[in-house]
Amino acid sequence: MPWNNQGGGWQGGGGQGPWGGRPGGGQQPPDLEELLRRSQEKVKKIFPGGGGGIGGNRRALIAIPLILIAVWLASGFYRVQPDEQGVVLRFGQWIKTTQPGLNWHIPSPVETVFTPKVTRSNRVEIGFRSASEIGSGASSREVGNESLMLTGDENIVDINFVLLWMIKDAGQFLFNIRDPEATVKAVAESSMREIIGKTPIAEATTEARGAIELGAREQIQQILDDYGAGILVTQVQLQKVDPPSEVIDAFRDVQRAQADRERAQNEAEAFANDILPRARGEAERISQEAQAYRQEVVARADGDAQRFISVYNEYAKARDVTTKRIYLETMEEVLRGMNKVVIDQSANGSGVVPYLPLPELERRARERSTDKPAAGDGAESVGEQR
Repeated sequence: MPWNNQGGGWQGGGGQGPWGGRPGGGQQPPDLEELLRRSQEKVKKIFPGGGGGIGGNRRALIAIPLILIAVWLASGFYRVQPDEQGVVLRFGQWIKTTQPGLNWHIPSPVETVFTPKVTRSNRVEIGFRSASEIGSGASSREVGNESLMLTGDENIVDINFVLLWMIKDAGQFLFNIRDPEATVKAVAESSMREIIGKTPIAEATTEARGAIELGAREQIQQILDDYGAGILVTQVQLQKVDPPSEVIDAFRDVQRAQADRERAQNEAEAFANDILPRARGEAERISQEAQAYRQEVVARADGDAQRFISVYNEYAKARDVTTKRIYLETMEEVLRGMNKVVIDQSANGSGVVPYLPLPELERRARERSTDKPAAGDGAESVGEQR
C-alpha cells in the first residue's frame, strides 16, 4: 500500500498513517515497545526457552551478532592439498604463501585464497605441435619460424625440443608474470637460439646434444629466476636436430665425406704410430751396434798396441832370438794350409829329396771312400729299373 503524503492522508489501512497515526495528525514515531515485543517473539521462535522481557531480547540481540561473527571467522579455515600451495590475498594484494595442510586467513572480503597445483608437470613444445596439442584426430606439424636456427658455423639447423616445467613458487607465478606459458616459451626459444648460435652444426647434430640440453636448461632457469617467475625447469628434451629437409641429402654426403677423411687420418696416424717407433728402435739398435763395434775396434787396437809394445820390449832385450821366433811364427801361419816341398841344398846330387805326399794320399783316399756309396746307390737303382 503506497504512502501518499499529498493531502495529508494515508491511502488505505483504515485511514491511519504508516506508524498507526490518524490522518491529519502528522507522522507518529514508531512504538519501541511494540517493536521490542515483536522482536522478542521472533527470537523466541528462533531460540525456544529464551528469557522473556526486555532483558531476554537484549541477550538475543547480543548473541546473534556473536554467532554471525563466529560463523564468519570459521569460514576463514581452508585446506591446501599436498599438490597445491595457498596464495593469500588481502584486498587483492599478495601477502603470503601457505604450505599444504589446514590454514586460516581473514575471511572474505578482507582476504581470499588461491590454491594452484604446483606438482603438475607442464609441457611446452617449440618447433612443432604434437597431436595432443593440436587436438584429437590431427597429426603433428612443424612450425618453421620456431624450429629453424642458425649455428655457430653459419649453417641452418632444424630443431624440435620440449621443455618440461612446474610451479616452484605459486605467489611469484601468479603475480610476477602476466602469461606464464608464453613467457616460458619465449625464454626457451631465445636461449636455445643463443646456444645453437655458438655450436657448429656437426657437433649439434652428433655428440653435443647432451651438452645443449644441459646448457639450455640452466640458462632458461637462470632467466626465469631473474624474472621472479616462480617456475622450476625440470627437463629440456631435444626431439630432432637435423639440417633442413631441402639440403639434408647434401648434408649427409658431406658427413660421409668427413667420416671418410677422419677414417683416412686415423689410418695414417695408426701407420705412423706403427712405423715411427719401429724406425726409432732400428736407429737405436744401429747406433748401439756402432758403439759396440767402435768399442771392440778400439779395444782390439789397444790390445794389439799393448802386444806390440810387449813384443818390442822383448825384442829390445834379445833381438836375434825374437827375430827368429817372429819369423818362424809368421812362416807357420803362412804355410799352414799349403802343400810344401822341402829342398835340402846340403844334400848330394840335385838337391831334390824325393818324398811321399802322405797328406795328398790321405785326401784322395777320403774322397774315394765318400764316392763309393753314391756309386753303389746308382747301381742299385739301375738294377731296379731292369
